[in-house]
Amino acid sequence: MTLLTDKVAVITGGAQGLGLAMAQELSREGARVVIGDLDGARAREAAASLGGEAVGVACDVVDAEQVQALIDTARQRWGSLDVFVNNAGITRDATMRTMDEDAFDQVIQVHLKGCWNGTRLAAAVMREQKAGAIVNISSLSGKVGMVGQTNYSAAKAGIVGMTKAAAKEMAHHGVRVNAIAPGLIRSAMTEAMPSKAWEQKMAEIPMQRAGEPAEVASVALFLASDLSSYMTGTVLEVTGGRFM
Repeated sequence: MTLLTDKVAVITGGAQGLGLAMAQELSREGARVVIGDLDGARAREAAASLGGEAVGVACDVVDAEQVQALIDTARQRWGSLDVFVNNAGITRDATMRTMDEDAFDQVIQVHLKGCWNGTRLAAAVMREQKAGAIVNISSLSGKVGMVGQTNYSAAKAGIVGMTKAAAKEMAHHGVRVNAIAPGLIRSAMTEAMPSKAWEQKMAEIPMQRAGEPAEVASVALFLASDLSSYMTGTVLEVTGGRFM
């Protein structure tokens, strides 16, 4: 038996990066996985790559009907919804002086409204089952604020507040809601940073290295499984000690 045997997990933004790493980890531990992604073709490719029971679905998390369709796919195919990971996100970085309203609105919509859609719609199913785990992906940017990210930092801080409020609402229904706040995680995007910016960030990390996507995925597994059965409303930082 593995940690998530016979469990059904949905992951938004799961076709690449952290989302795909989490999908892989949950699948390895026995979960049946539904990957939602704005790019439906990549979602299907990602699902096919897992090797276990998995399906990929096109999903824009800003649209509640599409998020509901993602949940319906999981329930129609496997009969339940046990884990929901709100991971989908975008960046539109610019200083506050140069950022336009569209760049602000897009980031708030995808991260904050998208997370709200996923949390409320998943919780509606889980409360009827009287069990379930919701994992929201915040960021260290939501804790300390990052230059050029007034939109992203605001959205990620909002996810923390939302997680805590939802956790209080859902605890007596047997539904747990927790968040992860990653720091500098190695990816194609972060490795494309100018060397000066990379070195500055590395200097802030006591462990003196970037994290790997698998190191976030293992924390998501912990929060999704019964290993964290007495935890709700928490924010676990995966940062190498940066900004303790």
